[in-house]
Amino acid sequence: MREAMFYEKLDDNKVRCNICPRRCIIKEGERGFCWNKENINGVLYAVGYGKVCSLAIDPIEKKPLFHFYPTTQVVSLAIGGCNFRCLHCQNWTISQYPPDEIPYREMTPEEIVEVAIRYNCPGISYTYTEPTVYYEFMYDTAVIARENGLFNVMITNGYIEEEPLKALPMDAMNIDIKGNADFYKKVCKATLEPVLETCKLAKKLGIWVEVTNLIVPGYNDNIDDLLFIIHFVRDELGKETPLHFSRFHPDYKLTDVSSTPIETLEMARNLAIEEGLKYVYIGNVPGHEGENTYCPNCGALLIERYIFNAKIINLDVETRRCKVCGEKIDIIL
Repeated sequence: MREAMFYEKLDDNKVRCNICPRRCIIKEGERGFCWNKENINGVLYAVGYGKVCSLAIDPIEKKPLFHFYPTTQVVSLAIGGCNFRCLHCQNWTISQYPPDEIPYREMTPEEIVEVAIRYNCPGISYTYTEPTVYYEFMYDTAVIARENGLFNVMITNGYIEEEPLKALPMDAMNIDIKGNADFYKKVCKATLEPVLETCKLAKKLGIWVEVTNLIVPGYNDNIDDLLFIIHFVRDELGKETPLHFSRFHPDYKLTDVSSTPIETLEMARNLAIEEGLKYVYIGNVPGHEGENTYCPNCGALLIERYIFNAKIINLDVETRRCKVCGEKIDIIL
């Protein structure tokens, strides 16, 4: 265990965790909503620290991050728990349980970085569950990773407070915007506004941001919901911000909902392009042309993808320009 960061002590041996917008007030001997913070004798501890339940080497495209060092491999890790209770969670077997109630391996931040160096991975991804709930382990690992010349990427629901986000040495984030405020209340047991604020703050901090929207039939697939996300990305984050529309598959507590029709995903992608976004993708549909990156000016194929394999075609990696028309492409290589 490690003493938690960003908390305050209250009367009667209670503490308040200030890492995420829930700001849980935790009594002595109890844990917060995410199961990762426990009040022990009036001190808040990160009880999930180092209890790594998932560790893998993934293509960065799997995150998905399509415009941040494409074609590279990253060490990906997770610790159990989440600060959401999404009915449609597709990693529920590790996200919806306390970190010490699922299989795990004790690891140190130094060991994670050593794995990345050993396998020639240029970066580390905090993913699979919600990294905010294992903030202390992510923070310690990210600091050591950066000292060793590695980048850090966070795949997140965006439910994190301003000061903890500012303190993180993070290089890129893929942030879920799941739907409108009602969707967050009913499906995620959370609120929307903090997520939008995280997106805007991350952009201001110079972190590379990509946004994902998992389209769930009957829940967030109407035109108004799609336009809300499209316009937020365009107007608040910038038209160069990649937007991923991903296909839902029945899982967890939404097994009675069918998979997203491909036509719905194509409609959403076309709508986003019509509304001015430069890079819009379709996810979870292997082989679909919506996985590829095209020049927003001339339409040339720049990066070809199949599932998580990526191949650079008409992109000049030195100038980051389209080889066909010379358009400057918004991408980090």
